[in-house]
Amino acid sequence: MPDSALERSRRVIALAMSRGFADAGVTPVAPSAWADELRAWLAAGKHGSMSYLAANVAERLNPAKAIAGARSMLVVADQYWARGQDPASDGTGDTQGHGKIARYARGRDYHEVVKRRLHKLCDALRGEYPGELFRAFVDTAPVLEREHAARAGLGWIGKHTLLIHPRRGSYFFLGGIATSLELPALPERRPEPDHCGTCTRCIDACPTRAITPHSVDASRCISYLTIEHRGVINAEFHDAIGGWLYGCDVCQEVCPHNSARAAASDMIDSEAADARANHAPIHAEYAEVRRSLPLLDVLNWKMEDRSRVLSGSAMKRATLAMFRRNAIIVGANTLRGEDRGAFVARLQEIAGDEVEDAMVRETAGQTLDRLSRPRSL
Repeated sequence: MPDSALERSRRVIALAMSRGFADAGVTPVAPSAWADELRAWLAAGKHGSMSYLAANVAERLNPAKAIAGARSMLVVADQYWARGQDPASDGTGDTQGHGKIARYARGRDYHEVVKRRLHKLCDALRGEYPGELFRAFVDTAPVLEREHAARAGLGWIGKHTLLIHPRRGSYFFLGGIATSLELPALPERRPEPDHCGTCTRCIDACPTRAITPHSVDASRCISYLTIEHRGVINAEFHDAIGGWLYGCDVCQEVCPHNSARAAASDMIDSEAADARANHAPIHAEYAEVRRSLPLLDVLNWKMEDRSRVLSGSAMKRATLAMFRRNAIIVGANTLRGEDRGAFVARLQEIAGDEVEDAMVRETAGQTLDRLSRPRSL
């Protein structure tokens, strides 16, 4: 007997959850409600040098144009870090001479992990619904996955622009499957209301003042500067980058919905406790391989060193020159004692080496000039 549309939605979600995802939801394909805001953000240059975001705008704003035949979206969330852990207690900033890595990049590359499981899910769905379209996507596709996730009831978009799940915070990846199936949203999974209220912690804590309510100026964001920006980083941001070698977690660290208090309240609430009892654990492939990297080592990396250390990691997104550029900036902010002396000597070598990468050489020169000036009180 053919299943009803709502039964079909529940069946598809159940299949996704059986693959170990932390949450899943469905929503009909619809144009974005934020078309004017996206175009204004792009017109203001807040995407920085990420020109791919300005391409295929019509497709981004309407997945029906991006994926012919798509009627519905299955959206999945994959948790990579458990909320409730004090950021100061995980050792991220305790290792002298090391640069910090954002939590999402400490395990295996999520693009590979999520997409592999989504492709297997597509195969299973094709077996149950032959002749239908199933196309997997992660954040490399021209899809506004956070908006679709919010419509599917997975959470709300916070002031820092990340999706926040009411019981899991914001430490998770998003992906999904576009399909020709009719998958109506479930009545019990209505879109989550905005719980940010008057809170401005993420805005106030951002080291580079990149965040305004529900918008991020990517050209000022530490994650953009250390991962996406391919050129010299403006010296005005060097101090603010602090110890972040790759990415930044500050806006998530200060969010009350990622706090120990929020996690504890889940266990008190019986409904949330029941949900947590059935909650998929963090996928084994996101287990932390490294939370930081030794700065002097990175500064001396060759191409083969980068390939060896970053094998299987999302950190391959940054080039060798970018890593060395970042290490110079973080080293000036954090290295002390003997390491400081060795660091300055290495910068002098780099700055005077005419065959050195131009971006790395200029950053070394910038930093030597910065270090030579007395610090203002």
